[in-house]
Amino acid sequence: MASFNRAAEIAKRHKRIRKKISGTSVRPRLCIAKTLRHLYAQVIDDEAGATLLQASTLESAFGDDIRGANSAAAEKLGAILAKRAEEKDITSVVFDRGGHAYHGVIRAFAEACRKGGLQF
Repeated sequence: MASFNRAAEIAKRHKRIRKKISGTSVRPRLCIAKTLRHLYAQVIDDEAGATLLQASTLESAFGDDIRGANSAAAEKLGAILAKRAEEKDITSVVFDRGGHAYHGVIRAFAEACRKGGLQF
């Protein structure tokens, strides 16, 4: 019987997703990565191979009021990233959920980005 490896399954799904989506200068890719302690998000132009902007729960903007990689942190991260994207005139993105299912933390992040003005 084969053992279940969560990280390998997520990597396999992410590889399958990345075959289909790619970021351009007009519509960059919004990528989210999550660990048990932190969330990381980037807006990436894959054609140029450049990260346009990034945000994470490690930043001082989070302070001590929100800790961990939970839905509250995801909502705040989404709002911060949407604000930074608006400052750089980025309005439309392709969402890369990083192989994770679209629920919980990932969904809270995506909805906060949409509320902040980003279009998926």
